[in-house]
Amino acid sequence: MLFKLSIKNMAKSIKDYAIYFLTLVLGVAIFYMFNSLDSQQAMLQVSQSTREIIKLMIGMLGFVSVFVSVVLGLLIVYANNFLINRRKKEFGIYMTLGMGKSQISKIILLETILVGIISLGIGLVIGVFASQFMSILVSKLFEADMSEFTFVFSKQALVKTCIYFSVMYLAVMIFNTMTISRYKLINLLNATKKNEKVKMKNPFLAVLVFIFGSSILGFAYWKVTGDVHSMNTVEKMLPPILMGIVGTVLIFWSLSGFIITVVQRMKNIYFKDTNMFVLRQINNKINTMVASMSVICLMLFMTISILSSSLALRNTMQRDLIEMTPVDLNLYKTANLPESYIKYGIEYRPSESQREDSRHPIQETLINNELDMNVLKDIVEIEVYATNDLTWKDFFGDSFNEVKKEFPGLAYGTAEEIVKLSDYNKMAKLYGINEYELNEDEYIMLCDFDSQTELRNKVLAKGNYPLTIAGKEYKSKYSTCQEGFITMSTSHTNTGIILVPDSCNLTEEMKEMYLLSANYNATTDEEKEEIEKIFAGNGGSSNLIKSLNDNGIELDGFTKISLREASIGIATIVVFIAIYLGIIFLIASSAILALKQLTDSSDNKQRYTILRKIGCDEKIINKTLFRQIGIFFGMPLVLAIIHSIFGIQFAITIMSGLASKDDLLPSAIATVIIIGVIYGSYFLATYLGGKNIIKDES
Repeated sequence: MLFKLSIKNMAKSIKDYAIYFLTLVLGVAIFYMFNSLDSQQAMLQVSQSTREIIKLMIGMLGFVSVFVSVVLGLLIVYANNFLINRRKKEFGIYMTLGMGKSQISKIILLETILVGIISLGIGLVIGVFASQFMSILVSKLFEADMSEFTFVFSKQALVKTCIYFSVMYLAVMIFNTMTISRYKLINLLNATKKNEKVKMKNPFLAVLVFIFGSSILGFAYWKVTGDVHSMNTVEKMLPPILMGIVGTVLIFWSLSGFIITVVQRMKNIYFKDTNMFVLRQINNKINTMVASMSVICLMLFMTISILSSSLALRNTMQRDLIEMTPVDLNLYKTANLPESYIKYGIEYRPSESQREDSRHPIQETLINNELDMNVLKDIVEIEVYATNDLTWKDFFGDSFNEVKKEFPGLAYGTAEEIVKLSDYNKMAKLYGINEYELNEDEYIMLCDFDSQTELRNKVLAKGNYPLTIAGKEYKSKYSTCQEGFITMSTSHTNTGIILVPDSCNLTEEMKEMYLLSANYNATTDEEKEEIEKIFAGNGGSSNLIKSLNDNGIELDGFTKISLREASIGIATIVVFIAIYLGIIFLIASSAILALKQLTDSSDNKQRYTILRKIGCDEKIINKTLFRQIGIFFGMPLVLAIIHSIFGIQFAITIMSGLASKDDLLPSAIATVIIIGVIYGSYFLATYLGGKNIIKDES
């Protein structure tokens, strides 16, 4: 009998279960998708190092999934509590007819299990099919070969999802039993007559608090944008974060009184249609959900910021990677090793053979160690100079104290790197980047690291800024830094290279480094992979660099393939975890807001009945409900977007050199689409559910 009753109750309350069901299905589908990567990676044609990065990402996603399961578990408990509260009167009638609390608990238990099984099944089906698109996304992000793509089903993800889901549901069942045991018959029967107590705020106080909260937020916004350079430690970042949280709470605390004070003065709006009713509803309900609105706003802020920043990071790194890896190989070694120097904080004494080799170019070292030079082509080798007579401190000159005050952590004792113009132009021609010209008394500062470029430009802006190099004074050809680099990287990391005329008296003692750039003498990817093993193998005898280092020859370098794999791996891990957490936060905030609005619709059913009695037709009532729910969904989202405008700028500044503001627009568009689909779905489901609750059943 109880089973039949549970089935009938589910059929009767199917619309009430819509939000609950949507949340469960989305949670299960997303959980399965992100935990099925272990099977998806098996069919991707990637290198061994990339496969290791994917394994690392899978491991990290496993830890994140524990946090996600906690969030989903709390969300399911919250949603289930809404359903129980909606049916208090029904449970009271059961008890009046002689049914005990244990039997009511069994009914709820059966309903919970049935809904759980159905949502788990549908969620897994959606997750299995959606994970195929995840495979395509993974292959695109890791630039993998999809020629052997097949339909993938992950047994491990299935088992993991079922286990986590079962544990969450067990917690829900325990919570339901405890909740029912605390109810009294009189409270259940009178549940629909009880509304939340509303304490009206003093309008004048509300306006003052709103202004104060806005001021706190304004100051926090300025700290993370206008005074961002001072935010260089966690301790200094914490106050603006706390101010943002406090300001958000104060805004929502004062919002109801502030809105009603402002709108009441706008008679044409206040008395139009059912605006007075909507305004009073908003005023009543915001007072009772300050904490939840604040939490929802902050969760939406994290969702927008995490998704936008991570996608911008990915786009920037992908673009920079192509630009900053123009050749297959960079090799470099220290020139003119001294008898002793500090290496990794320890005094290091190179052998005589190391010191002797440091006086010879890299090509000579490779030939002497029997490398077949035919594996390389387009070889360009240059010499890089440096002297302690020209450091970062010397470059900043009279501006040094001002710069150091703003950026105390920079290594101002670092010697500036100096390259002869002809050497640089040879490298630039190979790289396909700008070549330069100089007069005999000019120099050019090359720098593309954003924060360092900004500092150097302040000095160069003085015009013809003079520097003494190798005993002769040179003036800057440009009033700003020019773009350029000599070593490959995953991003724009050149903090400064000074180009000087070939006639500059750079001595042998000033020679700091030999740098060799070349391409692999290969036409296919397979041939390139074979040559790659010589310079970046697994650390065995095939790895030339390690082999030379073991034999006392200091040589280091990096390849285009290894740089791209490392960069793609880091960016992809960040993006995947960001999308995972962002979507979960979005689902949680949307579901909490939706369930709260459905609860309010149930509480306000009598008020909508009064609207009908005074002559409002169903079209006007539905329009009133739509506007009310729209305002409640819109308020935390609007404030979250305002938070995000400044928060994302701060994140991009902190990630200077890794993410560009130019990539924010496509990232923001992608974020808007994700939020629009999920947040919009919950809004629509809430409106339809609310309309069903308040409809006239007479």
